[in-house]
Amino acid sequence: MVFSSIVFLFRFLPLFFILYYLAPRGMKNGILFLGSLIFYAWGEPVYVLLMLFSTIVDYTHGRLLERARGKGRARLILLSSVCINLAVLCFFKYADFLVQSVNSLLGTSLPLLNLPLPIGISFYTFQTMSYTIDVYRGEARVQKNILDFGVYVTMFPQLIAGPIVKYRDVQDRLSHRAVSLDFVSAGMKRFCLGLAKKVLLANNIGELWVTVSGMGFGERSTLTAWLGILAFAFQIYFDFSGYSDMAIGLGEMLGFRFPENFNYPYISASVTEFWRRWHISLGSWFREYVYIPLGGNRKGMIRQILNILIVWLLTGIWHGAGWNFLLWGLWFAIALILEKLFLGKVLSWLPRGVGMVYTAFVVLGGWVLFALSTPAEIWDYSRALAGAGSRLVDRQALYLGREYAVLLVIAAFASTPAAGRAVEGLRKSRTGVNLALCHFGEKFIPAALLILSIAGIVDASYNPFLYFRF
Repeated sequence: MVFSSIVFLFRFLPLFFILYYLAPRGMKNGILFLGSLIFYAWGEPVYVLLMLFSTIVDYTHGRLLERARGKGRARLILLSSVCINLAVLCFFKYADFLVQSVNSLLGTSLPLLNLPLPIGISFYTFQTMSYTIDVYRGEARVQKNILDFGVYVTMFPQLIAGPIVKYRDVQDRLSHRAVSLDFVSAGMKRFCLGLAKKVLLANNIGELWVTVSGMGFGERSTLTAWLGILAFAFQIYFDFSGYSDMAIGLGEMLGFRFPENFNYPYISASVTEFWRRWHISLGSWFREYVYIPLGGNRKGMIRQILNILIVWLLTGIWHGAGWNFLLWGLWFAIALILEKLFLGKVLSWLPRGVGMVYTAFVVLGGWVLFALSTPAEIWDYSRALAGAGSRLVDRQALYLGREYAVLLVIAAFASTPAAGRAVEGLRKSRTGVNLALCHFGEKFIPAALLILSIAGIVDASYNPFLYFRF
């Protein structure tokens, strides 16, 4: 069940919120827990057991850590929790990839397990691991109520694709939270914005990428290749940031505050800045639980470079079982290391526009590695981008440019803070006309976006969600 579906919008969500808002305070967590299990079981009923297993494992380890606090065995309990979580994640996500790699390298014919990937396993596994690590560090209180802990793990708004929520950030609201009309109103507006990003922008611009990526090398001109990778860049941004907006909005409607996950990454003037703005919750997780424990930047430049390399290889692996994801992680590791060594200072001396162009080329190159799974596909597409062995422009490119020009311009504008700044300017002007326009827009635009999005869902045949495979 995806947020941008008729089943979710007109069946699950209305029924869930009717029950949730009518339930007394003491029953809200029970409604949320059961609703989340139904949401997850809609597509993967068997893997609900796996998610419940992770819940019980980390709840139990949290209680054990409380009893062992200050004792030598606490570290062993933490190690047990981390090993179990990683073993489950690696088995379901990487087992077949490892078997395929062994077969390819050694010429063996070991059988594949052919296990379907549990949706959202990378996200909820990282959440449960952060809980036990924070309890061990004394940065989070032990949760003694298993239902409250189950709500944290299974909460449907951010269960499938984040943002990754640390337990300590929501521990107080798990047992004591108020749902106000202001929260519900703000949450509904945020949900409508995210739904529009997904349905009206990501889905439509994604069709251009499907068209271009489906072409053979000889059919793809240089301009066509650039149009295609731009389309993918906008698709994955509006797809994922739209989902995050919907998750944050639903969280507000439930009385939770989830962390922001995107901050206009495509206006970045360096790769370092880009990764401070893109998938913020994942970057924060790796920084806090991997990079800093490894020593961060405290043990000299050589150690810092090694730590960056480790973190980004792990980030690549986290995204998927494939050599392209390893290459993608290595690509950004190299870019970040170069900025740490000297390039960051050079960029700081240059006009910001130069840094933005440089960053755009690096990021688009990364998206080629991310979007295409085989070395042959990556090589052919990279050659087309570089103008090697293909025409610079052809009729197909001009046709696609005309067909998608307006949508590309809208996507480019929507990926900047320009609209938000304009609204903020109207609000701060304090003149009657401007304030009236601002208030009218706050009420009319979300409703219009919702209507257009529903029409798009009903009419669309292309409605993927890219991060479901992670």
